[in-house]
Amino acid sequence: MGSLRNPIGPLPSSIYWRRRVVLLSVVAVLALLVTWLVVSVGGGGKRDGASGSGGHSPAPSITPGDSPSGPAISEHPGGRDESGEDDESGTGGSGGAGGEGEGAEGDASGDGDSGSGSGTGGGGAGGGETTGEQLPAGSTLANCPADAVEMSLRPTKNTYEPGQKPKLVLKAENTSKADCKVDLGPKTAVLTITETGEDKPLWSSAHCPATGSLLLKLPAQGSVTHTVTWDRRASADKCATPPAGAAGPGTYLAEVKAPGATDKISFVLAKD
Repeated sequence: MGSLRNPIGPLPSSIYWRRRVVLLSVVAVLALLVTWLVVSVGGGGKRDGASGSGGHSPAPSITPGDSPSGPAISEHPGGRDESGEDDESGTGGSGGAGGEGEGAEGDASGDGDSGSGSGTGGGGAGGGETTGEQLPAGSTLANCPADAVEMSLRPTKNTYEPGQKPKLVLKAENTSKADCKVDLGPKTAVLTITETGEDKPLWSSAHCPATGSLLLKLPAQGSVTHTVTWDRRASADKCATPPAGAAGPGTYLAEVKAPGATDKISFVLAKD
């Protein structure tokens, strides 16, 4: 303790005291600096935790408004789902039969099988879609000679599944070099459908026709078509009440008879 109060050395004691004062001052300054750094770092961390990164105050929360009372939109704009299904629900022509024109003679054409057949007296078929120019009853255009018209008949499918309505396309071709008119009405171009093995037709266009004639302009070297949709029901002569029920599965013969022309084809109604 005596050496602390009275420094021992070759130099005067005042020099040693000065050195001690300087050393204590440096230590004090260092202590103050360390204390300041600790306080600064600790306070900065608290401020950062309170205000987030960058020292900004937190953004105010947004309170959502009242939810709309109307129904939510549940479909894409445009309304329709383009799914690519077989067109069995095509729009029918007048009388409820959906048909296709001459340009759609392949099996890929829409069948319109869900069209309603509204024939009278259990007619079993609706008026079909027709290509070509329809003429009025008093048209002065010459009638087609019987030997100048070739008549053909074809189904849109070889086999119709349960629920599908058979569609039969009647085609008339003009082999002459002059325009003329042809009647594809149900009384002139008579179409019948008969189940295989039966003699009596199950359905005939002449039994209870909705119209009498269908006059069409048949261009020279050209053709027209008329499509008939059968709803699988029987018909009865003179619009009598036909047997109830739909035609069952099996093979059926369809035949068209017109003045000077005839054709016959077959198609199948598949089982369930």
